Amino acid sequence: MKYNRIGNSDLKVSEISFGCMSLEIEKGEDAISSLLRKAVDTGINFFDTADLYDKGLNEEMIGKALGPVRDDVIIATKVGNQWNEDGSGWNWNPTKELILTEVNESLRRLQTDHIDLYQLHGGTIEDPIDDIIEAFEQLKHKGKIRAYGISSIRPNVIREYVQRSNIDSVMMQYSLLDRRPEEEALDLLDEHNISVITRGTLAKGMLIDKPAADYLGYSAEEVKKMQEAVKETGNPIAASVQFVHQHPAVASAVLGIRTENQLSDIIAKYNSPIPEEDLHSLTRLMEPNVYKKHR
Repeated sequence: MKYNRIGNSDLKVSEISFGCMSLEIEKGEDAISSLLRKAVDTGINFFDTADLYDKGLNEEMIGKALGPVRDDVIIATKVGNQWNEDGSGWNWNPTKELILTEVNESLRRLQTDHIDLYQLHGGTIEDPIDDIIEAFEQLKHKGKIRAYGISSIRPNVIREYVQRSNIDSVMMQYSLLDRRPEEEALDLLDEHNISVITRGTLAKGMLIDKPAADYLGYSAEEVKKMQEAVKETGNPIAASVQFVHQHPAVASAVLGIRTENQLSDIIAKYNSPIPEEDLHSLTRLMEPNVYKKHR
């Protein structure tokens, strides 16, 4: 497993990270612990969750599973969404007060005294950005978090945080079927030594084995064309992961892993070299899509 530094922080994360939103909590504590600990054994040291997932139970499961190996792993979680009192849904509430309050709840559920990477779980240009930054800086100063970032693909939001904050990372959707970050975000972040953590790297599984469907401006026919080309490389997992890691800003690709068989398959395949020309052929197959809103 290769490891990359997150921004200017002292965090070094595995280039494959574990997206804990995919955890099937109903399987129970023992099954979840077994899966996460096996991930650690493979070299994965970066685990991403959020206070929103499973109404906090996701963080609790991770805290129990990774507690015995806490010093060997990097835990990232997110803040900014608030569940309605009746549990029927959630609202976006990125206030300084919420961040300073909810960090303590995440620390309790994760059974730790610090969060390695604390991320704003979204972001709009209308947010109180300076207050948000102040909250994260305050938490960093107190030692409750080691680094902070945002989870957003909106160019206008990303530009504001690049200019006004000390973020170390931006989590964003990026894949062979979602190349929107290429237009404005990736080079800008690389220039400022801000790392990208990709999600959606396998495009909801459509780059691996899920049926083709319309996706982010691409028709089902175009998606199928990409599926066939990726399959021709002989290793769709490796092609998909190595594509995003071509850009120097990318530090880690978050993959949703539900079973030990999936974990074994990903680890066995992701690092098999895909010829550079094959990757270039994939990028030339279709016109890159662009982000049309929030510019």
